[in-house]
This record gives sequence, structure tokens and C-alpha cells, in this order.
Amino acid sequence: MYIKRDIEKILLEAAESFQVITIYGSRQVGKSTTVDQLFGDSFETVTLDDAEELDMALSNPRAFFESHPWPLIIDEVQKAVGLLSEIKKIVDEQRRTWMKNNEPRRLMFVLTGSNQFELQEGISESLAGRTAVINMSGFTQTEKRGISGALFTVDLQELLNKQRDHKDFYRSSGVVFEDIFQGGMPDICTGESKRDLYYKAYIDTYIEKDVRKLISASSEMQFRKFISLLALRTAQEVVYNEISNAIGINVETCKRWISILKTSGIVYLLEPYMANASKRIIKAPKLYFMDTGLCAYLCKWPNAHMLMDCAMSGAFFETYVVSEIIKSFYNHGIEPNQYIYYYRDIDKKEVDILLVKGGALYPVEIKKGIAPSKPTKNFTVLEKYNMPIKQGMVIDNAEKIRVLNDEAFIMPVSLLGY
Repeated sequence: MYIKRDIEKILLEAAESFQVITIYGSRQVGKSTTVDQLFGDSFETVTLDDAEELDMALSNPRAFFESHPWPLIIDEVQKAVGLLSEIKKIVDEQRRTWMKNNEPRRLMFVLTGSNQFELQEGISESLAGRTAVINMSGFTQTEKRGISGALFTVDLQELLNKQRDHKDFYRSSGVVFEDIFQGGMPDICTGESKRDLYYKAYIDTYIEKDVRKLISASSEMQFRKFISLLALRTAQEVVYNEISNAIGINVETCKRWISILKTSGIVYLLEPYMANASKRIIKAPKLYFMDTGLCAYLCKWPNAHMLMDCAMSGAFFETYVVSEIIKSFYNHGIEPNQYIYYYRDIDKKEVDILLVKGGALYPVEIKKGIAPSKPTKNFTVLEKYNMPIKQGMVIDNAEKIRVLNDEAFIMPVSLLGY
């Protein structure tokens, strides 16, 4: 069963402007399925998981494209980054032909990859200006419910309109935590795979296919422990010394391994807002898992009920909200790191999210409960930036939108993404 994805619109728009589309995303988030849904009828598909195809791609890129002319979909293209130089030649030659014949340009190649770490350099060197680069994540909560998702907004009137138009949006805390526990992997959400068996196989496949050649063979068990330790620290600031000491690796290895997880879409690093800030601002990023189900599996929580009542429930709720916001930006072809930050200083005053837009700051707090006490108490620390501070929001488990004061309004987590 195919579930319509929000990112389809961006992919179709990119197809009108570029000769190549490159789609990044962690394993099994639905890249190949979505591409096949949109382009499969008119494009041939080749996967480099096929040993014979991979061998040809690595040994003779020209022969590979003689056997598979465009329009072509190449899955897991990071396994043969040498193809990118050949794609550049083919695209440039075809552009000249189109120009000579006064013909419009068309989409020629769609590339998918589950490891941006290996593709970044090849893309920047060979396909700069020729490819749209699009990030893709697992299902959002709205996609699971069959609703077209919107870009994250803090506009009160717009959200009130959505609340009016979607009267059945509300879900109880228990249902929200079922969603958190399940995660956003398509095979789990559609019932194709059993959750625990799926995530075990997912970790094994990720390490075997994406990580093993990036770390020494002797470090594989350490890397498994490393991922689990990071899961226990989701929604926390990254303290490299503490993490490296806990695992028994050096700081540089710790930084490199986090970079691998980040570029393969497993985690997201939310940076602190630093514009004209004083030296008292905390400079470390906060780490969030992009799939809360995977995070809960790594933390060994057995069910949603125990997850909701555990000491980490607030961190999981925050991870869920942040990942939904990040997904909404990706699904609209926007890099979230240009707009979404957090604030924390050495006096432990913190604002969970800062949306920086149009030269103004929109503060956002994330609270697991309902009607939290003094949720906007830290908003005044933002005055140091000498920027307009707009009405922000507090995202919690409320049943409906409610204005708190001039500084913020309550926004139900269930309405996120509508």
C-alpha cells in the first residue's frame, strides 16, 4: 500500500527545473518507493545493491550508461560515486544538443542514496548546478493519517483556521506516545513489518552497508554501543568528552561517528542561535534522533505505556516535536538549519526552539504535560539580540489552541504539521 508523501510536490517541481535529482535519506524511509511512484512509468530503475550492476558501475561507468541510457533512476548511488562524473558529461552533452535544437530541457536522472557522507564531495565536484538535492525522512504524523502536511508555522490565525478545518485532529497523550513508540518507518507504519524485528534488522543493515567501511572492523561493537548511548541522550546537548569517555574512544572519533550518523539521516544536530550573542551562550548543538521509534528501540523501552511514564518521556516528547518540525522543512525543500535553532546560556536559561524568520525571533517551548507553569519565563533573555520578539508558542498535549498572554499561545502537539 502506497501512502502519499508530502515531498512529492517538491520532487515534481525539481523535475521541471533540473536534469538530475538527488534524494538523500536514511535507509528505508521510502525514497525508492516514492521515486518509483512518481517516475517509474517512464524511467528505467537500476539498484546498485545488485552485485553485477555495481561491478559494472565501478569498473566501467561509460559501459554502465550504454546499457542503461537516460531517463534513469539509480538507487543507492553512493556505492559508485564515480558515476557522477559520467553523469555530468552526459548531462552537459545533452544540454548542448537541446540548445542547438532549441528544445526544452528535461529530467534525465533521479539518484537516491542512504549515505550523504559518501556523496557530498562527488555532488559538489561533479553535479553542482545540475542537480536538486533533497532530504527525505520517515513519515510525519500527518502523513500517517493521510493528511497533506504544511510547513511549520507559528502564525496564530493560520493555526486557528487549521484547527477549525480539522475538528478531529486531537489525540490523547497515550495515542501520541504510541506514535512516538512506533516511529515513522514506512514498513512499520503500514504493518508490513513487526516493529522490534524490523529495528534489529535495520541496525544490522545500517552498520553492515553504511558504516562498516567508514570505521575500523574492530570498532563495530563500540559503534553499536555508541548509537545506543546517543539514544539515551536524545534532546540533550552534545558533550563530546562525556560521550567518548563512556564508550572508550577519543574525542575525534566521537565527532566523526556523530558526523556519520548525521549525514546518514539518523540524527539531527540543532545548533544554538549565535548572532551577536555574548560569550555566555552555550555553543554545543543539541542532538535529536530523527526516528523516535528507532530511538525507543535502542533505549530498550518495551512499550508506549512505559515510555510515556519513564524519566525520559519529556526528552522523547521533545524529540518527537523537533523531528516533526525538521521533517516539515525537508518536505518543503527547505534546509531547517537556516531557520531553526535553540537558546541556552550558562545560567541554564533555555528556549527549546527559536524560529528565526524575517529578521525576527519566534520562541517555542515544548512541554509534555498540559498547562505547564510559567512556560514563557525565559523568553525575555532573547532581548539581548536586539531583534523583534514575536508571539511564540508552547507545544503541549492540550486539546485546543489557547492564548496564554501577549508572548505566546498554547498549541496542541496533535495539530503539528497540519
